[in-house]
Amino acid sequence: MHPSAPAKLFPVILCGGSGTRLWPLSRKSYPKQFVPLIGEETLFQQAALRFAGEGTDFGAPVIVTGSDFRFVVTEQLAQLGIDPGAVLIEPEPRNTAPAVLTAALYLMARDPDAVMLVAPSDHAIPDAAAFRAAVARGMAAVGAGKIVTFGITPDRPETGYGYLELAAAPDEGEAAVDLVRFVEKPDADRAAKLLGSGNFLWNAGIFLARAADMVEAFRRHAPKVMEPVAAALQNATADLGFMRLSPEDYARAPSISVDYAVMEKADNLAVVPFSAGWSDLGGWDAVWRAQDPDANGVALAGEAYALDCRDTLLRSESEGQVLVGIGLENMIAVAMPDAVLVAPKDRAQDVRKAVDLLKSRDIAQAETLPRDYRPWGWYETLVMGGRFQVKRIVVNPGASLSLQSHHHRAEHWIVVEGTAKVTVGDTVQLVSENQSVYVPLGAVHRMENPGKLPMVLIEVQTGSYLGEDDIIRYDDKYARGQGAKG
Repeated sequence: MHPSAPAKLFPVILCGGSGTRLWPLSRKSYPKQFVPLIGEETLFQQAALRFAGEGTDFGAPVIVTGSDFRFVVTEQLAQLGIDPGAVLIEPEPRNTAPAVLTAALYLMARDPDAVMLVAPSDHAIPDAAAFRAAVARGMAAVGAGKIVTFGITPDRPETGYGYLELAAAPDEGEAAVDLVRFVEKPDADRAAKLLGSGNFLWNAGIFLARAADMVEAFRRHAPKVMEPVAAALQNATADLGFMRLSPEDYARAPSISVDYAVMEKADNLAVVPFSAGWSDLGGWDAVWRAQDPDANGVALAGEAYALDCRDTLLRSESEGQVLVGIGLENMIAVAMPDAVLVAPKDRAQDVRKAVDLLKSRDIAQAETLPRDYRPWGWYETLVMGGRFQVKRIVVNPGASLSLQSHHHRAEHWIVVEGTAKVTVGDTVQLVSENQSVYVPLGAVHRMENPGKLPMVLIEVQTGSYLGEDDIIRYDDKYARGQGAKG
């Protein structure tokens, strides 16, 4: 088998993580894979681009994600001109084993010889061509019935990654090497010994295999995952181009990683070494490293400035928000409009503890961003008072909000960019820049963007209750239920 057949090799991109270690930029409502963390594209877009374009041997990507992110996935792919082969919707997160098996069963049903490359959506791999070459090197082992994983050549005694022990010292650029065993995340002394031995690589959590071989591995080693996932796929329903897995069946699948469920038990694993640069961006210390700090070890993003700082990351994540660090050493500072993180760089892994603390106190910033993303675009609250709220709303070209009404509030819309097509009751009108329209309490209304550029408006809400669940929805192109936001 050879990767020259484009229809045989399919990327499977997993988009299920919550990314709490990169709070406050990454939150449950909009995790790190959808954020432009390193470079102009988001991590998810970078992952998709790795397997697309002229000269690549990949078919259309299969995306596995949650319901909340289905429109984000399709919009970010559309921005790149990439059409997904399938978007499989998990009813609830069940870790990576059920997600990988779902994609394997889906692909095998469409092509018994399909090869799948399973890749997380939130890793940074700067040299996409080098990674594609590594994938090509792994195809010979796949043809021999192996499941191939990718091992990263370590450059430091890292305690935050698991390791792979190889049967022989890896030779970059050569064929895959048989895997002896997985090694759990080590302590500092153990990590130093692994680094010095020469035949241990970091576990990147990326897998290459025939879909049929992956399914057989689950059948042998994880039958408790096999049955409910197969049923969830068999009983899946189509929804606006997405495939929704059966919630009742999927809920019966154990929540377990693919490493624990299958990989640590399988005896047909091989490893392709990769040394061209990789990071799972699993903490702000990893982001600092990936941003290529200057000679003083300072990495900056946004309107951030450093005076006499060393080994420090400063990020301003909002336009017009200035962040200045003075005399800082080994520090992280990340500023957003609604939350600021300040911590020593060597405490980066404790950020998740901060998120847990905020969640325990019901603080909204623990999980939600001030910018709320919707299938049609996004909005953010600019000012909120006792009986009023001011929002900025951005509607994508060709998109529309649902036909809806509210029990408790009236709305004033002022268009500041583009043109809005506005329905209020039986009246439909075009509202241009610097024009406004009033939506009385209880009136049935809809907002659409008929143009080819994003439409921006300012919305002023007034009333006794301003919650997002005050919606009676009459018609919605995105098939959301009553009370759903947006």
